[in-house]
Amino acid sequence: MVTVGLLYPGHSAEDDYPALEARLDGSVRLPVVITSVGEDAHRVDALLDLGRAERLADGASELAAAAPDAVMWACTSGSFVFGPEGARNQASGVAQALGVPASSTSIAFVDALKHLGLTKVAVAASYPEDVAKHFVRFLTAGGAEVVSMGSHGIITAAEVGTLAPDQVVAMVKAADHPDAEAVLVPDTAMHTLQIIDQLEAAVGKPVLTANQVTVWKGLHLLGPVPSFPGLGTLFGAQK
Repeated sequence: MVTVGLLYPGHSAEDDYPALEARLDGSVRLPVVITSVGEDAHRVDALLDLGRAERLADGASELAAAAPDAVMWACTSGSFVFGPEGARNQASGVAQALGVPASSTSIAFVDALKHLGLTKVAVAASYPEDVAKHFVRFLTAGGAEVVSMGSHGIITAAEVGTLAPDQVVAMVKAADHPDAEAVLVPDTAMHTLQIIDQLEAAVGKPVLTANQVTVWKGLHLLGPVPSFPGLGTLFGAQK
C-alpha cells in the first residue's frame, strides 16, 4: 500500500481525504497533517503567509511519522500566489525535508491537464476575482487557455467548506463554457471527492477539483495512477 502524505492548511474540507481512503478500502493511505494558518482569508497577503516555508517545514516534520512515499502541499491558493517558480520551490523544500517526492495542488492542476491532453478550460473559483486571476495566470504559464472564469468572492476557507453539493454543482455549471474542454474547481477547502461523477454529469465533460488532482498527483509522483471508480475522467485516463 502506498502512502501519500498531505499537508493541509487549517480546517475546512480535510475530511475529504480520510473519507476517500475509506472508500478505496486499503488501496492508498492518505494521512493528513494540518499546517498552521495565520489569517483564514482569500487575500494575497494572507495566502503568501499561509504558504511560507516555515509553515510547510513544521508540517513536514510532523508528517514524517507517517512515513509517506510522496507528499502533497494540499493548497491551491497557497501555492499559485507564489507563481510557478515559487510553487516549485515550495515542493522542493518539502521533498528535501522528507526525502520523498513532493508537489502541490496548483502544479497538479497543470500536470493533470497535460496528462489528459486538454488546454482550453473554464474555472469555477470560490475566491474573490483578484485571487482567482492569480490562478488563471498560473494555468496560462503552464500552457492552458482559460476561456471562462467564475469567481464567487468567498473570503474564508471555513465558509467554502460549508458549501453543499448542489451549490458546488451550480458553481461548476455557471462557470462552464462551450469552448472549455474541462472545468477546474481550485479550492481544497471545498468538499468534492464524493461528487466528481455528479459534477462531470452536470456539464458533460471532465471536471478537475482541487482535492481530486491533489490525490492524483501524489500517486502520479510514484508511477502510473490506478483507475478508481467515482473519481472522474482523470482517474480513468491511463497513459
